[in-house]
Amino acid sequence: MAAEEVSERDPLAQKKKPLSDDDKRRKKMVPGGLMKATIRPGGGESTPKDGDQVVYHCTVRTLDGVVVNSSKSEFGGKGIPIRQVLGKSKILLGLLEGMPTMLKGEVAMFKIKSQLHYGEEDCPVPVPSNFPKDDELHFEIEMIDFFKPKVVSDDLGVVKKVISEGQGWETPREPYEIKARISGKTCDGKWISSCEWTEPYLFTFGKSEIPKGLEMGIGTMTKGEKALIFVTRQYLTDSPMLPLIEDFEEIHFEVELVHFVQVRDMLGDGRLIKRRIRDGQGDFPMDCPLHDSRLRVHYKGMLLDNENSLFYDTRIDNDGQPLEFSSGEGLVPEGFEMCVRLMLPGEIALVTCPPDYAYDKFPRPPNVPAGAHIQWEIELLGFEMPPDWTGLNFRSIMDDAEKIRTTGNRLFKEGKFELAKAKYEKVLREFNHVNPQDDEEGKEFLNARNLLNLNVAACFLKLGESRKSIENCNKILDANPGHVKALYRRGMAYMTAGDFQEARNDFESMIKYDKSSEPDASAALLKLKQKEQEVERKARKQFKGLFDKKPGEISDAGSELNNESSDAVVDGKVADQKEDMTDDTESIPEDNDASPRVSWFSRLWPTGRRLFTALGMDRCSIL
Repeated sequence: MAAEEVSERDPLAQKKKPLSDDDKRRKKMVPGGLMKATIRPGGGESTPKDGDQVVYHCTVRTLDGVVVNSSKSEFGGKGIPIRQVLGKSKILLGLLEGMPTMLKGEVAMFKIKSQLHYGEEDCPVPVPSNFPKDDELHFEIEMIDFFKPKVVSDDLGVVKKVISEGQGWETPREPYEIKARISGKTCDGKWISSCEWTEPYLFTFGKSEIPKGLEMGIGTMTKGEKALIFVTRQYLTDSPMLPLIEDFEEIHFEVELVHFVQVRDMLGDGRLIKRRIRDGQGDFPMDCPLHDSRLRVHYKGMLLDNENSLFYDTRIDNDGQPLEFSSGEGLVPEGFEMCVRLMLPGEIALVTCPPDYAYDKFPRPPNVPAGAHIQWEIELLGFEMPPDWTGLNFRSIMDDAEKIRTTGNRLFKEGKFELAKAKYEKVLREFNHVNPQDDEEGKEFLNARNLLNLNVAACFLKLGESRKSIENCNKILDANPGHVKALYRRGMAYMTAGDFQEARNDFESMIKYDKSSEPDASAALLKLKQKEQEVERKARKQFKGLFDKKPGEISDAGSELNNESSDAVVDGKVADQKEDMTDDTESIPEDNDASPRVSWFSRLWPTGRRLFTALGMDRCSIL
């Protein structure tokens, strides 16, 4: 009675797990429809469960003993055991119920009525038309093995059985270099001579040097793991390791993953390659250097020429002292830093680097020619994590933030806008956990945050992402509509994007809120006028004779006009714009003007709205 009351009060207790397709099929079971007789007992106590792979032989007979189908060679079969995964494979209903009662090595006879085998309505297992599917049949099952598999392919064409676990969690992927002991047998236990080695087999992952299914299985293994990988015909592709596969229905590969070398294609185009030649300490990637870490490395620099000419070695040319640098500050070539940040302490890596990620964009050593491809051998001795602001007082936090911002300013002036943006954004993320304690600290904190958002906006503008620049300016203007620097920077972003009216509104608002900003605003408005005239000139040139064209030519002209307009917008980027990265501006807390209303036509075709505005036709009606 108490249980009923709980059920009524708690509707969640009444919810049941949705029935699977096999559970729905089990409702078709009828008394006497499935009978079992043990012919040979099995061993152990465990029986197959849902999700287990079962490996078995099956012989089907009529009730008078005539064999109608069998997997065993002595009864006309191929001698290949059947492999299925309970709950995933298509299995006869009677066997779906019967096999979970069997032990390993057991042989049992199941007497099954027709509606529980091939005569089942909507039976998922096909059968020849002359098969006695409407008769009651005997199914002799020999349970060879069962285990919890790793399903590698959804169609169960590649399945793995773990024999012994490996170390760590990292698994091979393209283009890792693999060393593995591999042997292969057919389903009936015959060794494949071309696939039987005592020495480890060396291959590169992703280069089709082994059958596809075997590579898929190895791709789920960890270092030192031993496994049995079942691969069916559709995954037995030709390869140097196993060139002849026509006669194989399935191969069972025994694999020991001895070792793999982590090889990373850093750019995805094969130009910047990091190859680990000695493992480091710790877990990848959790124990790799973070952004802004202080790193210590020894390295050798070589030219990728015929002699691999050595041009620098810290152990020789730096008095045996390692190179120390902070990541994220542009102090070493970009390719060098990208690879070091994916290393573990103690690791040695060999890096091949193209010139544009080496010294063509970085101060070049005197003995490195322009356009040279470089190879570095790098050893990461160790690194120090960036300081944690937890427990620091407000003054210490703001001083540290100012140092990072100053570094960002240097990177900005050097044209390294992505790195500069990363510095500013790092401080902004950390600011989410800073709580000023009084009005004075609050004002300092707000000014610093606004300045960082302005700097991020400037970086986005330099990177050609004007819309993101506008979003960062809005973070300031939403709270303080009269922030003159934010208005100026947003106006520049609008002008770059070709939104001239929005830019004009921002520049005029600068004068409204702060008379001292009038010279900067006037210069910006003059620049805006020049850009508008440039767009108008290009548009008039494109429109010239437009309406003299034949009807079929108008759409082409419009397409050309759109392209010309887009070019004008791109050309409209302010190349000589000066960005003040250090000075702050006083806030003027006044309400901003309401935004102009935008018509439905302008929303559908914003480029067209800008074009008609530039031509003085913004008041035209579309009938």
